[in-house]
Amino acid sequence: MVAGSAMAVDMPDVAKKGTCTACHAIDKKVVGPAWMDVSKKYKGDAGAAAHLDGVISKGGKGVWGSSPMPAMTKVSDADRKALIDFILGLAK
Repeated sequence: MVAGSAMAVDMPDVAKKGTCTACHAIDKKVVGPAWMDVSKKYKGDAGAAAHLDGVISKGGKGVWGSSPMPAMTKVSDADRKALIDFILGLAK
């Protein structure tokens, strides 16, 4: 995958089958930030994966505006990891 050219078909299954894409897209803001913007923000940050894991599992607010991200409590550890790896890999 070439940086910046990721397509929806490259998304992990959890993103395609879950509710992720109701609020996020790869390259544009929907309700939440574009995943490419998240990837760029955290590029080179050694703690990014752990931070995003917490935001996905527990929810978050205030980093990307006033809309809170609800906790995604039904997403498995493996699915969260796949989604986080995908997001952080976008800005390589």
